[in-house]
Amino acid sequence: MTGYGRIRAHLVRGRLAGAAAVTSVALCASIGTVPAAATTSPARSQAAVTAGSSLRLVDIPMKDGVVLKADVLTPAAGTPGADSRGRHPVIVQPASWGQNDLEYVAQGRKLAADGYVVVTYTVRGFWLSGGRVDVGGPTDVGDVSTVIDWTLAHTEADPGRVGMLGLSLGAGMSLLGAASDPRIKAVAALSAWGDLVSSLYSGQTRHLQAAALLNALQAPTGRPGAEYAQTLADLYANRDMQAVVKWARTRSPETYVDRLNAHGTAVLLANAWSDSIFNSSQIAYFYQKLTGPKRLIMRPGDHATQELTGFLGLDNATWADAREWFDQRLKGGGDTSGGHGAPVELHVRNGSGVEDYPSWQAVGSRTRSLPLGPEDALGTGTLDGPADTGWHTTITGGIDSGADAGVTELSGVLDQVAELPPSVEVPLLPRFAAAVWQSAPYPSVQRIRGQAVLHTTVTSSASQGTVFAYVYDVNALGLGKLVSHAPQSWSGHTPGQAFPLDVALFDTAYDLPAGHRLALVLDTEDPAYGGTTPPGSDVSFSSPQADPSRLVLPLRRPVLASHGAGTAK
Repeated sequence: MTGYGRIRAHLVRGRLAGAAAVTSVALCASIGTVPAAATTSPARSQAAVTAGSSLRLVDIPMKDGVVLKADVLTPAAGTPGADSRGRHPVIVQPASWGQNDLEYVAQGRKLAADGYVVVTYTVRGFWLSGGRVDVGGPTDVGDVSTVIDWTLAHTEADPGRVGMLGLSLGAGMSLLGAASDPRIKAVAALSAWGDLVSSLYSGQTRHLQAAALLNALQAPTGRPGAEYAQTLADLYANRDMQAVVKWARTRSPETYVDRLNAHGTAVLLANAWSDSIFNSSQIAYFYQKLTGPKRLIMRPGDHATQELTGFLGLDNATWADAREWFDQRLKGGGDTSGGHGAPVELHVRNGSGVEDYPSWQAVGSRTRSLPLGPEDALGTGTLDGPADTGWHTTITGGIDSGADAGVTELSGVLDQVAELPPSVEVPLLPRFAAAVWQSAPYPSVQRIRGQAVLHTTVTSSASQGTVFAYVYDVNALGLGKLVSHAPQSWSGHTPGQAFPLDVALFDTAYDLPAGHRLALVLDTEDPAYGGTTPPGSDVSFSSPQADPSRLVLPLRRPVLASHGAGTAK
């Protein structure tokens, strides 16, 4: 019997929690994941469940005969929230990528104490659940409805008050499930994807480091389906990318947003600015396409890091936001205002407080166009200076200049806990591999909110290539902290012929301190991605008079509401 199976058996027989804790910690250490370790020990024992509530382990059969492992937490008798027939609102929780139904027990206890029936299940293909990994495909979406069917038949769940809560894979499946099943009235999607194409292939550039991490996390406990395995192989090999895009689009909630809107599903999205798996821009764009009740919360951090302490059962703002969302949508009613929070809540990355907005459109309410100018004797061009044109600068392709997006998961965590995003010494970047533009020091704080967009003209000696754009906050010593970045690839262009190129950087909220400079760096190689620039090729950037090169920066309105840690000015 596997370690996970022993945990389940110990619980069924009512044995002590200690053995389960030791087994689960050993298992999680072997696969290098924190969340499962944080939630599979005392929280999984009968003693740790809120007094009076009940926990049971169940097998839920799917329509194709596959059995999913699950657990059910029910409120204690007399817990507020039941209707006149004794039925409670219900939260269905698909486990996240590579994890099992033990994952959410600490948070499930809190939901049960608040009067919710909670059903958590291990997604097919992982751990002791049957089947193969489908990554939110049609089979996984069908499973969501079957789990709801089972829940309504085997628990005291109110069919009119069904919600879904999930993290990462569980978040995407919750959104996809709600698009398919109108019984789902509210969703809280944490570290979610709205567009899986953008997550794997934004800017027509493969996100290889993120894909490799996801594959490594599923390998010890997952059984990949043939379609997923083929897609991953094609992504790595840069082969049949049209099929990869089709596969990802089928698994994108954005594809079915019209159904979500028709159902009137209430959607809470909570993501991190530096999420290196599901980037900030794709979730902001998905949020804008929703027309029903909705709320977006963005915090500093990387994928699933803002939720981490909640797995331990500790106070956690993101999980508290999710519970409040369900209280409002499944128990109460009303709109997203007052004590329930603004429709858009942004936590500024570098410790500058929390800002509320009535819509995403209000976030970057004004823009500033920063012209790119010619380089000086040291190879640095002007940024936000005179609008000079007619210049060009050339770099050698396929060389990593040292400017990069950082390490998947690690860099975002450092930004979250220590305000240390990926950094470079801008004066030391090799100008043969990187084109650099830098502004003069700004006399006042520049509050960057939203998506910066670069427009330039490119001439390459090859028909294909990739440009990586980085914007840095540069202090008096030349140290640049990464504000945002993005890749953009091209193909099919005639070598030696100029063409316009736009690069939409990932959304962010960052305050450039007074006295600091902005720097724009362009190069052609980044370890996080699979670029296509041939090594040794020439890549030139220029600024024709008829189409000047520029960086368009989104800036915050002068006055808006603020709350939390810090004051917005």
